[in-house]
Amino acid sequence: QVQLVESGGGLVQAGGSLRLSCLASGSIFSTNPMAWYRQAPGKQRDLVATITSGGVTIYKDSVKGRFTISRDNSKNMVYLQMNNLKPEDTAVYYCAPGWALMSDFAYWGQGTQVTVSS
Repeated sequence: QVQLVESGGGLVQAGGSLRLSCLASGSIFSTNPMAWYRQAPGKQRDLVATITSGGVTIYKDSVKGRFTISRDNSKNMVYLQMNNLKPEDTAVYYCAPGWALMSDFAYWGQGTQVTVSS
């Protein structure tokens, strides 16, 4: 069974920071690059950041320099450190394989809500 459990979201003022965590099942974690996605109200789910098993990262342009994705392969954990948060970062954040938006991925977790006030 594939399971993804996100945590760490909350309410923060603009300019603040949050650290999101995701616990993934061992099978999906070890065989996939992992990524963070977000979905704001009225918008499609969007790829935010991706990390390979070896630590190579890519980021959505709007979060470069502010967000850092990392992973701990021994713990099946992936993290997203978010600094200098902006109101436009408000969304539900999800952890999933890097290919999730390109395939019929059916194991999205509950997500974690990030709300940035101005």
